[in-house]
Amino acid sequence: MQVKTQLDEIQNYLTDASNMQGGFAEKLFVPETVLEISEILREANEKKIAVTVSGARTGTVGGAIPFGGYVISLEKFNKIKSIDKENLFATVESGVSLIDFQKAVEAENLFYPPDPTEWSCQLGGTVATNASGARSFKYGATRNFVETLEVVLANGEIVKLKRGEVFSDNGFIELTTESGKTIKAKLPTYEQPDVRKNTSGYFSGAKIDAIDLFIGSEGTLGIITEIGLKLLPKPASFFSGIIFFENETNLLNFVNEARFISFQTRADKDQRPKTKDRIDASLIEYFDENALKFISEKFPEVPENAKGAIFFEQETNAETEDALLEQWNELLEKNGADLERSWFTTTEQDREKMRAFRHALPVSVNERIVRYKQKKIGTDMAVPDDCFVSFLRFLKEKLDESGLEYVIFGHIGDNHLHANMIPKTDEEATKARHLYGRFIAQSIMLGGTISAEHGIGKHKSKYLYVQYGERYLNEMAELKRAFDPHGILGRGNMFDVKFLSN
Repeated sequence: MQVKTQLDEIQNYLTDASNMQGGFAEKLFVPETVLEISEILREANEKKIAVTVSGARTGTVGGAIPFGGYVISLEKFNKIKSIDKENLFATVESGVSLIDFQKAVEAENLFYPPDPTEWSCQLGGTVATNASGARSFKYGATRNFVETLEVVLANGEIVKLKRGEVFSDNGFIELTTESGKTIKAKLPTYEQPDVRKNTSGYFSGAKIDAIDLFIGSEGTLGIITEIGLKLLPKPASFFSGIIFFENETNLLNFVNEARFISFQTRADKDQRPKTKDRIDASLIEYFDENALKFISEKFPEVPENAKGAIFFEQETNAETEDALLEQWNELLEKNGADLERSWFTTTEQDREKMRAFRHALPVSVNERIVRYKQKKIGTDMAVPDDCFVSFLRFLKEKLDESGLEYVIFGHIGDNHLHANMIPKTDEEATKARHLYGRFIAQSIMLGGTISAEHGIGKHKSKYLYVQYGERYLNEMAELKRAFDPHGILGRGNMFDVKFLSN
């Protein structure tokens, strides 16, 4: 195990993609075994020293930034232990990168759907944040694929969890560690927002699986060291399209119909597995007019008069491809899509170009914001189905009134968009932060969530207070104390440390 204390040795572990400043730590540990992690935590727990888990540091909410104490890097936990083709199951260490895992899975002609934008992230981080991405429209977030976990708790005890074995009862959950110690915790009583994507606070519900408590807990309940993941057979092929619209009303109507038909198809297949294949999008992504102008700097073939675009994907095979292409074409014609200048493909090579188009936008935004020497301020909210159009209208009206440069893009299939504000000056940055607060308030008022996929971390802890209030944050703190009595893990993540004082 490596232990580092010099600033030049640990500097890279004091920042993440949030660009939050001021991080510092006393020691950096780079363990190679679960036993080493257990020993580090046992010492830290006895001395009440804060511990921050460091993965690939791709998070955007400051969760991996330490403010004192120890940092434990999981970079040596990078082994794919097994990929079981017959049982569609993989066992991995938590430091395996998503891109390496995806390549290994695809080499076995298998499929792991979760696809957050940043593929250099580590799988442990995706579990700790319940990461999602574009394909969550069909497959849901990471939670849906986690079957087993090995977790080291704050006191060094090890817990091994398997889905379906331990459930909450009457608002409490009880776990037994590998050494035989029992931990009983009271669960928060808040209801999850009525949205398809939510990473705001601990998982809750009338009866929850113990494994779900740690998924999305942002490293505040334990350190994930090993993960068992469910896999799927690799789809034979995909039909993909980037569709341009000259009228946003037509675009929104198209999304509503594509979403409705996709949900209906899945419901029918649940009832009648041999039902005839029809439209069932795996992703539906949105680009507003400003986003297209940004992308046109790298993709000049984008039509100048487009008011918005949709990127969709549909899984196909040789038997269904022609029928599905015809159904999509009919739906697009019905809703006034600019078919002549839109892009379609069924080949892997061209599909990767389309995904490059999708990923070019955040890169372009980051390049622009660096030029202004500012920080982008981006939303991560999601709202219920019946509130989405009004929420999008609210976003655009307020942003247009502000005079700020902005783009809106993201997972429209899940009513989850990213409005990125791009301030040019300190004055505009202040205006953008005020607007962000208004958008938070609006999403909560509509029954939505303040964070659909990026988590809370340190950046959004004050907004989690707005969403849930003091009562529920106290309930979250009570849960954390059951697993981490001294509050050493992920200190400052999710909620202020003041809630942890006894």
